[in-house]
Amino acid sequence: MNNLFPPSEFDDWAAGYDRDALDEHGFPFDGYSTVLRTIVQLTAPRPQGSILDLGIGTGNLALLFSEKGCHVWGLDFSIEMLKLAQVKLPDANLALNDLRAALPPEFPRLYDYIVSAYTFHHFPLEEKVDLIRFLMENHLRPNCSIVIGDIAFQDAAAEGDLRRRFGGEWEQEYYWLADESLSALTAAGISAIYTQVSSCAGVFQLTKI
Repeated sequence: MNNLFPPSEFDDWAAGYDRDALDEHGFPFDGYSTVLRTIVQLTAPRPQGSILDLGIGTGNLALLFSEKGCHVWGLDFSIEMLKLAQVKLPDANLALNDLRAALPPEFPRLYDYIVSAYTFHHFPLEEKVDLIRFLMENHLRPNCSIVIGDIAFQDAAAEGDLRRRFGGEWEQEYYWLADESLSALTAAGISAIYTQVSSCAGVFQLTKI
C-alpha cells in the first residue's frame, strides 16, 4: 500500500487537528463545517442506521450521525486520532485500520451508509475509484449510497488558481478534480453527483449504476 502519508504524521497532528479544521481559514479547511453538514444532508440518515466512517479522524463527522441516532463504526490508521474520537463517541465501534485493508473481523459486513471526510485525497484517482467500487459491491446495503467530502476542485484550472493564491500554504496531494473524477467513476459503473461546497472542497454522492 502507498505509505506516502505515514500514521505518525497524523498522530502528531491529532491534538491540534480540531483547532485547524474548525478555524476554517484558508486552504485546506475553507468550508469544513459545511462539508460535514452536506455529507449528512445527502446521506439522509435514519435513526438506528449503521454508518461506516472511513478515516474517522477525531470524530467530527461521525458525531453528527451519532446525534441523529445512528450506530457508528469507524476506521482510522492514527491511534491518537482514534483516542480523541472515542472520547467524543464513547458508544462508537472504532478500530485502528487502514481503510484500504479488509474490515476488522468484529465489524459488520454491510452498512446502511458509508461516508468519509478529508481522507480520499491521500489516494491517486485510480485507487479512489477501485476502493469505492469495492466498498459499494461488498459493504453497502442495496439501494444505498457512499458520500465523500474532501479537498476537491471542478477542474485543473480551478485547482491551479487556488494554488497560486495560497502560495506557501499549499501542499500538493491527490486532490479530486471533479471533471476527470466523474468520468472515471462513470466508467467504473458508479453514478456520481458532485457539489462544490467551498473554494477547495466538494462532496460526491455515489451510487451503483
